[in-house]
Amino acid sequence: MKVRFETTDGAIVEAEASPGERLLDVGQRIGMPLEGTCEGQMACATCHVVVSPRDFALLPQAAEEEEDMLDLALNAARTSRLSCQIVLQQENDGLTVRIP
Repeated sequence: MKVRFETTDGAIVEAEASPGERLLDVGQRIGMPLEGTCEGQMACATCHVVVSPRDFALLPQAAEEEEDMLDLALNAARTSRLSCQIVLQQENDGLTVRIP
């Protein structure tokens, strides 16, 4: 499956991913600036992404802890998520996220 990252300069970078992979791991593998400092423990927002509105509805709802961390993220939007909390499924093929 493929996922797309829109960089801060507007470029689109596609990556191959497998169902069950975390979006954070996919992004880090291709060099996206997603730190993931807390290693997925929801103790930071360094892996914040903005999901395209079309794809946002296909993701499970964010947990309250994730919402709390997103309140601290710079440039958070209505469709913001922590990429460490997005476990890709086949229905996410073509997922597009923007690096804020």
